[in-house]
Amino acid sequence: MRKNYDLSTLKWSLSGCQPYFWVSGRSMEVNTDLPAVVRKLQVKIPCSVQYALREENKISDWNEGLNPYSMEWVENRHWVYDVTIPDEWIKEDGKKILKCEGLDYQGHIYINGNDIATFKGAYTPHSFDLTDHLRDTNNQLSIIFTDNPRSLGQQGYTSLFTEEKPRYYYCWDWSPRLVQVGIWDKITLEVVKDDSFNSLRAYTDYDFDKKEGIVSVFADVNMTNPNASVKVEVLNEEGDIVAERESVSASSFTANIVVDAPEVWQSNGNGEQKMYRLVVKIMVGGKLSDTIEKQIGFKQIRWLPCKNAPKNAEPWICEINGTPTFLQGANWVPVQTNFADVTDEEYKELIQTYKDLGFNLLRIWGGAVLEREIFYDLCDRAGILVWQEFPLSSSGHDNWPPEDPDAIRRFADIAESYIARRQHHVSLLLWCGGNELQRMLDGRKWGCGWPVGYDHPLIKKFKSIVSAYDPTRRFLPSSSSGPRFTADDAFGTGIHHDVHGPWNWSKDIESWTEYWKNDDALFRSESGMPGAAPADLIRKYGKGYEMPASRDNEYWMLTGGWWIEWDKYIAQGGNEEDLDEYVAWSQKRQADFLYVAARLTKDRFPEIGGFIVWMGHDCYPCPSNTSVIDYLSRPKPSGTALSKVWKNEEYK
Repeated sequence: MRKNYDLSTLKWSLSGCQPYFWVSGRSMEVNTDLPAVVRKLQVKIPCSVQYALREENKISDWNEGLNPYSMEWVENRHWVYDVTIPDEWIKEDGKKILKCEGLDYQGHIYINGNDIATFKGAYTPHSFDLTDHLRDTNNQLSIIFTDNPRSLGQQGYTSLFTEEKPRYYYCWDWSPRLVQVGIWDKITLEVVKDDSFNSLRAYTDYDFDKKEGIVSVFADVNMTNPNASVKVEVLNEEGDIVAERESVSASSFTANIVVDAPEVWQSNGNGEQKMYRLVVKIMVGGKLSDTIEKQIGFKQIRWLPCKNAPKNAEPWICEINGTPTFLQGANWVPVQTNFADVTDEEYKELIQTYKDLGFNLLRIWGGAVLEREIFYDLCDRAGILVWQEFPLSSSGHDNWPPEDPDAIRRFADIAESYIARRQHHVSLLLWCGGNELQRMLDGRKWGCGWPVGYDHPLIKKFKSIVSAYDPTRRFLPSSSSGPRFTADDAFGTGIHHDVHGPWNWSKDIESWTEYWKNDDALFRSESGMPGAAPADLIRKYGKGYEMPASRDNEYWMLTGGWWIEWDKYIAQGGNEEDLDEYVAWSQKRQADFLYVAARLTKDRFPEIGGFIVWMGHDCYPCPSNTSVIDYLSRPKPSGTALSKVWKNEEYK
């Protein structure tokens, strides 16, 4: 039996101090109180430290001007979240387990002033048995966040980056440095007795020929009563039971439940998204002891070879329920730089924007994090497939995954956790080892490389985990997966399968058009073109730094200045004083170029399987970026242009 108590309903406080001042709170030398950097603030949960400080005007808005530079001190302090656990929550018999879905990134768990546990890692949940540390009344819980990695940024050495914290925090070409600290997902107190689930995972499949759905269920069960049983029910959206199974269980339970002629889930643009509900119960003497529910659906995915593909190429045509489907996608980054504070409404608005534009695929980029459950729920409902990467990314100087045994073990644990928590979602399409994992060609520091293969020890481990725990889904070693990282002018040689780039173009649209007419790639998992943010956003957040949009402007250079095109604009006779004119020029250029790339790519289908634009939306109001949806979830002209391709409409 299990009862869940949501700690987000309680009143939390947050305080900050110099490193380790919280240990004793007093000076060794003169026995005086050690001062706090920030006194107790009232906060909601989930909540990042940065958000709490901004709400109390302790720091400025990092989205404005050069403010990101002024708040890097936050990541270098220690932070304490405090809450009082209600007495009535702990009165019942049973183990009291604190379950934290997301802690960012490492620290200590204190109960009533006693250090009872440590934690490390932002990617996986943490559980703590509080049972022996609680008193009858007035229990104080403290979650203390301590040191963060100094640097995990865009430039560096992937083989050495093994810290379990998102890389993009440390400045990327579309986001300034903001190293989030805090509680980023649900926290619950579980009171658990006998006859309960320790864990449960499930995945579905669909046999298109037999018109049968299959639900595979795997449960770890804490069962002591000989009369206990596990009951599995599959319900349609009307609440009717369409399949069920009940059996006596010991420590584990495995079942494959067949659903006759279910209504299938279709991708956005191909049909409706029919959903089902999986309910797994432990019954004792006809009474419910524990239950877990998951949202599921049924689809069949087959990967077919592209037309005229080289014999050694992997298949890149995605067949969904018997229909070969062009994958028209976007690369997804977190909704906000401080993703702990993203609301359900913000998720809903952004996913709806992608759906309305006609996207049917989102690639969850490897430099970020596994998204919250609501993201996958919304993708299920929107018909948007999810390409999910494990948390590894390229680093410019060295893009090779780590090979030391300890790193492999820890990343393997992360992969197993990702799969267990998200594999039931019908929108989940495939798993991928990470972003741009490769070895440079001919020893070059920059340029076209050779993507990592299945023989790398970590990638090999990832593949074996996916095969064992989620066997109906594809695994890719990296994006791009090669054999060549990007596509240059060596078209016709059979080396361009799944490729990245280009993301910019120094020449005119005629030469760009010629490039895409000659393309022979089998899949484009990243391609883009820069374009300015809307003028209203630049004025709102520029704070006096709006113009010029050049590399001499600190604001436009805040994220590295990768996507500044001021020189092209000036060379074409642009007005140096007119922001609106520059934005119109830049956005039209981005829209025209992306339309050509996407249109000519989709026209090649089934010689090519899909096109994923880098990138989808802005998580920070970057004045210039490759995004096609702005910081307020509004389509830029480039997003509208892509939508015309996705929906086969005329572009003007």
